[in-house]
Amino acid sequence: MYQITPSTRLRASPFFEATLAAGVTSFTAYNHMLMPTGYGDPEGEYWRLLKGVAQWDVAVERQVELTGRDAARLAQILCPRDLGRCQVGQGKYVALCNHAGTLINDPVLLKLDADRYWLSIADSNILFWARAIAAERGLQVTVSEPDVSPLAVQGPKAEAVVAALCGDWVRTLKYFWFRQTEIAGIPVVVIRSGWSKQGGFELFLMDGSRGVELWNIVAEAGRPWDIGPGNPNACERIESGLLSWGGDTDDATNPFEVRLARYLDLEVPDDVIGIAALRRVAAEGPRRHQLGVVLEGDAPATPLCRWAPILAGKRRAGDLTNCVWSWRLQRNIGFALIETASRPGDRVEVLRAGTRIPGRLVELPFL
Repeated sequence: MYQITPSTRLRASPFFEATLAAGVTSFTAYNHMLMPTGYGDPEGEYWRLLKGVAQWDVAVERQVELTGRDAARLAQILCPRDLGRCQVGQGKYVALCNHAGTLINDPVLLKLDADRYWLSIADSNILFWARAIAAERGLQVTVSEPDVSPLAVQGPKAEAVVAALCGDWVRTLKYFWFRQTEIAGIPVVVIRSGWSKQGGFELFLMDGSRGVELWNIVAEAGRPWDIGPGNPNACERIESGLLSWGGDTDDATNPFEVRLARYLDLEVPDDVIGIAALRRVAAEGPRRHQLGVVLEGDAPATPLCRWAPILAGKRRAGDLTNCVWSWRLQRNIGFALIETASRPGDRVEVLRAGTRIPGRLVELPFL
């Protein structure tokens, strides 16, 4: 049994007490916060996501807010994707890069107004990055972390639950589009999104003092659909081919290597950070790419705590960046970040704890 030492450096979310009451059994650290990772029944939580509906405390998905006269300009400088046609109420998945074209985060950008944007970030400190860029460019913009904490409702029955909470208008929301509203007087932004391929929404709570209240309202509204607690599910996300920034990427990974090329616009202005480097990678071709690996063996393997070498014959061709037992495939599966000479169908071996485990490369997603 491990314990987490309390510290104001490791923040609890507004939903923390509610997750304790719901029976949370494990956490991880993400964006200097505690994120629930399980409620004691991994397979049951997986099937709930696949067949029903689950609610997730994902307050760790922090927002970096850009406001002011130059907010739109800063958003475009940070994002190598054309934001010119982005409308108020629309979100876009973006690949933030440094000057070398290395992927440093993959947030969803939300346009709340002509001079107000949120970057809904993965696990790296984009607040400091955006502030530094704004100051270096002399922009009139305020960069802050607002009181905003997402609660996800995910699964094939999620739409019914959120419609019961907010009204049938949510059924017309397109993916990554959102609307500001209230649930029982609690201010929220409702967006069709979430880190699964099973469908769902995120309710961006805008008053952290009411987190337990919102959690309980959602749980009660979802009772007819047998809602239950869950978390961003490692098995489902790997089966579905969803990228985990920082888990499936390293300090040299560019967007082309991890299937994000379609979220890049190489014709954006030259002052967009990383665009010159990304244009060079596009012209020369990336040296690695991301594939799936299906490993031999009928017993679940332990998850990775570090990347595992992938061998093609005697040569190290790449790395296994994650590993999970797939309940649908009944095999251990994971992602390979591997040299582009390696192709789907190739036989490889993964080196774990001194043991070579045979496997086969496949296209992503697995399912």
